[in-house]
Amino acid sequence: MSEQDWLANTFETHRKNLQIVAYRMLGSLSEAEDAVQESWLRLSRADARGIENLGGWLTTVVSRVCLDMLRLRKSRREESIEAHLPDSFNSQENISDPEQEAILADSIGVALLVVLDNLKPAERITFVLHDVFVMPFNEIAPIVGKSEAATRQLASRARHRVRGVKATEVDIAHQRKVVQAFLAAAHAGDFDRLVAALDPDVILRDDRQTGSSKVTRGAVALAKQVSGRAQKAAQLALVNGTVGIIAAPQGKLLYVLKFTMSHGKIAEVDLISDPERVRQLDLAVLSN
Repeated sequence: MSEQDWLANTFETHRKNLQIVAYRMLGSLSEAEDAVQESWLRLSRADARGIENLGGWLTTVVSRVCLDMLRLRKSRREESIEAHLPDSFNSQENISDPEQEAILADSIGVALLVVLDNLKPAERITFVLHDVFVMPFNEIAPIVGKSEAATRQLASRARHRVRGVKATEVDIAHQRKVVQAFLAAAHAGDFDRLVAALDPDVILRDDRQTGSSKVTRGAVALAKQVSGRAQKAAQLALVNGTVGIIAAPQGKLLYVLKFTMSHGKIAEVDLISDPERVRQLDLAVLSN
């Protein structure tokens, strides 16, 4: 076997793990595949025989590639919101392998994917490598170009944003119960249970609509609108510190539902789908 054949075969044994690492960092299967391919190109140009821990070397390389891609994504987003949006907001027509991406998104949790997309690139890389893949900070530091102490701070900030700043546990437990009942009734098309979860004068504001159709008023009208139409991929999450819903089939964000409670019922619902408005939300994973 030639050295190049040996190298290619060895790389293939690491490809799946590298793809998982890249996907958790990027939230896009196509971009993850590009990052893994770039790591192969860099390996093919390196002196592989001198690499003691090939798996660790490849993880470092693919992490650096992902960091560059996230920074490029962020800079493009700042140049023009409409010119480039992250895959979390793209249409499902661009998914290269819907089944595989659905499996990956489900394994991570669509809510976490959306929350990670709101982190800064270095925070996201540090959080994924340390909190998900348990890489020590002294190995992460050179990847993100920070000192070990600064890298620990990055992880702490990311962890804080992922977990969110919550209201009291009693408030969260009650909100979860109400929102979960609303979501379950919407899935099942249970009109009466939907009305029971809503304040009689509830208001829905939907940024996908225009004019008079942008606002729906009243429990009966709202229940008719959402009954049986809830996204299967919708999950509970913390939205600005209170329980809300993220709908992101296959990890592709459709909208966020932000709820306002009054006397134990849902009094206001804000459906937010505009990417810039979503980025301004404080989104966090709702722990079990």
